[in-house]
Amino acid sequence: MVDLFPPPFERYAEDIARLPERSKLFKTDLLVEHFQLFKSERLEIYYAPFDFVNIGARVVIVGITPGWTQMEIGFRQARAVLRNGGTSTEALQKAKRAASFAGAMRNNLVKMLDEIGLQKAIGLNSCYDLFESSSDLVHTTSVVRHPVFINGNNYSGHIPDLLSHPLMARYVECAFAQEINALPQTLIVPLGKCVDAVLRSFIHRGGLDARRCLLGFPHPSGANGHRSTEFEQRRDEFIRVVEEWASPT
Repeated sequence: MVDLFPPPFERYAEDIARLPERSKLFKTDLLVEHFQLFKSERLEIYYAPFDFVNIGARVVIVGITPGWTQMEIGFRQARAVLRNGGTSTEALQKAKRAASFAGAMRNNLVKMLDEIGLQKAIGLNSCYDLFESSSDLVHTTSVVRHPVFINGNNYSGHIPDLLSHPLMARYVECAFAQEINALPQTLIVPLGKCVDAVLRSFIHRGGLDARRCLLGFPHPSGANGHRSTEFEQRRDEFIRVVEEWASPT
């Protein structure tokens, strides 16, 4: 049975520091037995240096699971910190920060969050600062903390169904629930329907306050062709949730 709480970063630090000195790491560098946490006929789970939990955050942004791109960036950033004499904490912080929703996805996400006034609610000029100068205000995570691959491809959260699959469900009920419980006052931004379903399951059982969740928030990926329509349909609701969260009675 896979360990939902694998050995700490220090268990892997020497191997990460010894990774090849290249501008990009390859799957043959990272998708190896040493970093593997679980393997079945179709499904594989690997460690990645995303252990850091920012307990001082005001906002939590939740994806499904880190994909290959995020995994590669995280390992590469951790390698650089360790080789420069940095601490494990510094390596984990930099890995998480660099890998979190990079590229066009980040731009789409920031645009939507700024449109609903989140930047004003937390005292920023733009939510882009959450990924730069004000990264102390955000915690980024996934409902399945470790990178998952199905037949070698990034896991989408649907096949197999996340909440119906025994192993995925254990991640949700144990590791992710523990992480969210450590951040009780944060505003939670679920990226897409799969993450939304997980939060709703918590809410239904009384384990999460719906008033601090932007339920129905669309996934910011450029591949989500319905993103703009979904956002506009719920825009006023998102604004209300942010305002009420920022000014509790």
